[in-house]
Amino acid sequence: MPIDPAAALAAPPRSTDIAWEQRDVLLYHLGVGAGAHRPATDPDELRYTYEKDLQVLPGFVTVAGGGLAKAGAFSQPGLDIDLTRVLHGGQRIELHRPVPVFGRAVLTSSLAAIHDKGKAAVLVMRSEAADADGPLWTCDTEIYARGEGGFGGERGGSSRVEMPDRAPDHELEIPVRHDQALLYRLSGDWNPLHADPDFAKAAGFDTPILHGLCTYGITLKAAVDTVLDGDASRVLGYSARFAGVFFPGETLRVRIWAEGDDRFLLTASAVDRADAPVLADTVLTTRPA
Repeated sequence: MPIDPAAALAAPPRSTDIAWEQRDVLLYHLGVGAGAHRPATDPDELRYTYEKDLQVLPGFVTVAGGGLAKAGAFSQPGLDIDLTRVLHGGQRIELHRPVPVFGRAVLTSSLAAIHDKGKAAVLVMRSEAADADGPLWTCDTEIYARGEGGFGGERGGSSRVEMPDRAPDHELEIPVRHDQALLYRLSGDWNPLHADPDFAKAAGFDTPILHGLCTYGITLKAAVDTVLDGDASRVLGYSARFAGVFFPGETLRVRIWAEGDDRFLLTASAVDRADAPVLADTVLTTRPA
């Protein structure tokens, strides 16, 4: 059987050393569109693109030190999965404190859960980073493995978020560069689906698609700039479900609803394709200013 739930869940956590520096942070920020929509010298953008007063957008933790690939997510016992049938279903990050511009940490990774959805399995890969001062972040990656369900496991709860029945408090349109995927992949995701037209066509797309985690980062930056006065250190948690594809060169529509002062609900859609869903069930939680 490709997935042995008992063996996979019983496997001991894996630990590896990771490190990053300001160059990695700057490259990630450019990869999610920093500096592209305002004058390059605008102070609001320089905090993402220039080392003086540089802050770290929390989405960076998904690529810091090599991201999921560094964690060896699919190499543990009990997981013999056809990677061509795997989809990135969702992403959640929890920040225990602001991410430093320069850092060294131990990344501990494990399989937190396996849900049986019948025709598919959902695997929750958990990575926890800690440095000499204590925990830094927890990152949960949901992997949707087609054809791997039906093993008799628990179905798991729903992560669906009920959206308010009112107009959003903020609505933004963000043009995305045609070369955005080529920039983002330099942070470590080398999947040719995001660069090679022939590979993309073989996968059923007319042209390469944008990384889901790139759209995730673009949307987070838009929310930080809009509702947190650009202060990325206020982010406590951010989660999203990947609801559809997005193509470089399209315009992303981000809608934001405030639920009090510390919780925001978001959606992201493709303006060019009649607001086709891109991110759904997206929640941002924050600490007070």
